[in-house]
Amino acid sequence: MTSPSRSTLAQPELAGRSPGRLMWRRFKRDRAGVVSAYVVLFFFLVTLAAPLISKLYGKDATTTYGLDERGLLNEFGYPVKPNGGISGRFWFGIEPTLGRDVLSQLVYGIRTSLLIATAATVLCVITGVLVGVTAGYLGGRTDYLLGRFIDLLLAFPSQLSFIAFTPVVYSLFVSPEKETPTYLRVVTLILVLWVLGWMGLARLLRGQVLSLREREFVEAAKVTGASPWRIISKELLPNLWTPILVQSTLMLPSIVTIEAGLSFIGVGIVEPTPDWGRMFANGAHYYESDITYIFFPGLAMIIFVVAFNLLGDSVRDAFDPRTGR
Repeated sequence: MTSPSRSTLAQPELAGRSPGRLMWRRFKRDRAGVVSAYVVLFFFLVTLAAPLISKLYGKDATTTYGLDERGLLNEFGYPVKPNGGISGRFWFGIEPTLGRDVLSQLVYGIRTSLLIATAATVLCVITGVLVGVTAGYLGGRTDYLLGRFIDLLLAFPSQLSFIAFTPVVYSLFVSPEKETPTYLRVVTLILVLWVLGWMGLARLLRGQVLSLREREFVEAAKVTGASPWRIISKELLPNLWTPILVQSTLMLPSIVTIEAGLSFIGVGIVEPTPDWGRMFANGAHYYESDITYIFFPGLAMIIFVVAFNLLGDSVRDAFDPRTGR
C-alpha cells in the first residue's frame, strides 16, 4: 500500500481554505505589516481612550500650568527645566508661553486629527466606489459624463484648493466678524477633504470595472438574468477589495497630513482645541529656543504615516497571491 505523496496531502488543506484565510495567512507572515498594524491600532486606541489617558495621567490639554504655577516658566516664557520641562510630572514637558502639558495636547491632538481624517476617508471611499463602479459598469454617456466631472475636479490644484475653499465654506455659515465654532470647523474640514479627495479612487475603480465587465463570469451572470445590483455586489465588488483597501490605507495618512497642514496655516482647527497641525504651528515659533515641544508631535506624525504606508503595502501583497507568501 503506497503512502500518499506530500503534494496530495497539501492540496485538500489549501483547497479548504477561503481566500480570506489565505490572505490572512500571507499577511501574518509579513513582519513589517504586522508591526505596522499594531502601531496603527495603537494610534486609534489613543484616539478612543484620550479622555481615559488624560484622567489616569492627571493632566488635561487646556490648563495653563506654566501660568498658574510659579517656577515652571522663566521670564521669557520658556520652561525652566531642561529638555522642554520634561520631568516625572510632565512626561513630554510643557508648552512655552502658556505652559500647557505637551502629552495631553498630543493625545487630544491625535484624537482630533484622526477623527476628522477617518470620517473624510470613509466618505471618500464610499463616494469613490459608487462613482467609479457606476461609471465603469454602465459605460457610454454615463461613463463619459462622470469621467469629465472627475477630470474637472482633478484639475484643481489640491493644496491650493483646500486652502481656498475652506474659508469660503466657513463664510457661508458664519459672518466674517464672528468666531467660527469648533464643530463647524470640524464639519467643514471633513466636507472639503471629502469633496476634493475621492476622485483618484473613483478613476482607479472605473478602470478596474471596465476590464472586469468583459470577463466571462460577468457575461455568464448576465446570461442567467442576474440584475445589475447582483452583478456588481456578487461579481465585481469581491474583485475590487484589493484596490479599495490599499487606496484606503494610503488615503488616510495623506488626509491626516493635509488636515495638519490646514491647521498649521490657520484655516483648520484653531485655539484652544488641541490639534496635531496646530502643535506644529506653535512649535514653529518655539523651535529655535525649545525644540522639544515640536519633537514629540513630529515624531508621532512620522511613525503614524510610515506605519500606515507599510500597512498598505502589506495588505496589497497579502491580497496578491503572486507575491508567493
